Amino acid sequence: MSFRTKRVIISTLLVMIYEFFLMKYLFLLFGGLDDIYLLLLTILFGILNMVPMFFEEKKSRPITRLLDTISGFWIWMSLFYLFVILIIYIGGVYIDWPFYIIVILVLLVPLLTVYSYFHAHKIIIHERTIQMDNINEDINIAHLSDVHFGSTRHDKIIRDLSDKLKELSDYCDLAIISGDIVDGSSAIEEDDFLPLKDVNMPIVFTPGNHDSYLDIEDVFGACRNAGIIVLDDEGMEFGNLNIFGMTFIFGMTRKFEEFEVVSTGVLGDFVKEDKVNIIIFHVPKNWEDFSKLGFDIQLSGHTHGGQFHPLTWICDLIWYNRGLFKANIGGKDRYLHVTTGVGSMDYPFRWGTDSEIVVLKLRKND
Repeated sequence: MSFRTKRVIISTLLVMIYEFFLMKYLFLLFGGLDDIYLLLLTILFGILNMVPMFFEEKKSRPITRLLDTISGFWIWMSLFYLFVILIIYIGGVYIDWPFYIIVILVLLVPLLTVYSYFHAHKIIIHERTIQMDNINEDINIAHLSDVHFGSTRHDKIIRDLSDKLKELSDYCDLAIISGDIVDGSSAIEEDDFLPLKDVNMPIVFTPGNHDSYLDIEDVFGACRNAGIIVLDDEGMEFGNLNIFGMTFIFGMTRKFEEFEVVSTGVLGDFVKEDKVNIIIFHVPKNWEDFSKLGFDIQLSGHTHGGQFHPLTWICDLIWYNRGLFKANIGGKDRYLHVTTGVGSMDYPFRWGTDSEIVVLKLRKND
């Protein structure tokens, strides 16, 4: 049983308890509903959340992907219905809400859900400039992360990603995917990423935590079949760039081999003073440590930028959540870029963040 499967089973049991009381108080706004019907609805939603997962892990099918998406719609809505209920019940201590206000607040949730769904499926291109001393020519990198190919974001997200990267291929020198090309919710077939083979620039990929939730070798096989360069604790040179891809897997082992952390000695030896040294590391951590070893730029993802309000604001406060960060470390300007990702965590909804590809424009300091 995979890490993700265990997580979904445990979380589903907790979510079912939450949803029972959520629906109880939601229906009370309109006269109430007998507990036996609430229990039946709760069980139905629990089954809908878990059953497709067991089929998807063996082979992905349109029907199970559809059921998984329907489940995602309700779970997303149930989160925001919590906010609505808190507003109505707590505010009701001080305000006598007119019934039409209650209806409007309740109807806002499905409207926000539909908007968030379509917004999550639109890939936005952003641009950011990085000023460097040790660069002898302009270089443009398409940085992306967290594609999360799986049950709810399947072949369409790969086609959309391919189309966007083809648009950028005349403008960018290479693309870098900093982890989680899959989300571990469905089996990976060798032809799943084939549309990316039509992109007319090199695509580099380094694994993140989700890539190992099932069989990471299947992910590697699909990548290589699509012409994607896999940097799995290894490096490469590309013009003036010296790129190291450090795989991130937490609390797990691969199916065929034990995961070993790359030593600081190996990383330090890899750095070349006459080149721009880039490390691909899925999570936006250890930036200062990597910088002290000589890496000029760290490319990360993982956070999804918080994915939706109000979580975005909380995440902005506690870590490097999204955007480009600059600091003088070891006497040089060092950069950390954290993209909000192309896909989405478990459920395909975004509110307050974009599904993005960021063009990083590396330019020589004036």
